[in-house]
Amino acid sequence: MMDVEALLVDAHPAFRDGLRAALESAGIARVVGEAGDGVSAVQMVAAMQPDVVLIDVTLNGSSGIEATRRITGGPHAPHVLVISAVDDDDAVIGALRAGAKGFIDKAVSREELLHGIHLVAHGGAAFSPSVADRLPAYFSALHEVPGRVAFPDLTDRETQILELLACGYDNRSISRRLVLAEKTIRNHITRIFTKLDVPDRMTAALRARNAGLGLEHVS
Repeated sequence: MMDVEALLVDAHPAFRDGLRAALESAGIARVVGEAGDGVSAVQMVAAMQPDVVLIDVTLNGSSGIEATRRITGGPHAPHVLVISAVDDDDAVIGALRAGAKGFIDKAVSREELLHGIHLVAHGGAAFSPSVADRLPAYFSALHEVPGRVAFPDLTDRETQILELLACGYDNRSISRRLVLAEKTIRNHITRIFTKLDVPDRMTAALRARNAGLGLEHVS
């Protein structure tokens, strides 16, 4: 009897169907739920507490990287493996920073995919060959561009403003530094709060500092 419970998170029902069949026929995991978007995935993790979450980078109207961050940051966090056709550097670095235990290209063989899922489900790490070859560069990049990879939904300007928030600047100081109207800064901050799903600037600043933004300004 399979003792590993998995949640599948992918925008394509056909892919979820195929993955479910492969997992259960191989005896690797029992699929306890499926989701096509990040919000539903986070809610289902909280309700079902699966052992492993298999998630794509691109979901219906949301970011798989942001969903991964929320999943791994919650109580009883499961192991997360990203399975995606998108394996560019920003996607992989963002997934690792968000807490994923591995990143596998959808183009790998069925055997490689199932082996990777088995490893991550039992606490290991798994990367497809194309990703594994670039791991040294990724681990260096995790410390070089934290804002761009930790908050992929933010524009460059929003990331810049978020970093200034993390440094403790108020709206007037930010507007002076960036030579923008305070109203423009307020509008940017409102969009930042919405994209990060945070209620206030203190929470946004904490999220930013946890991701490595603004730390060089903190005494």
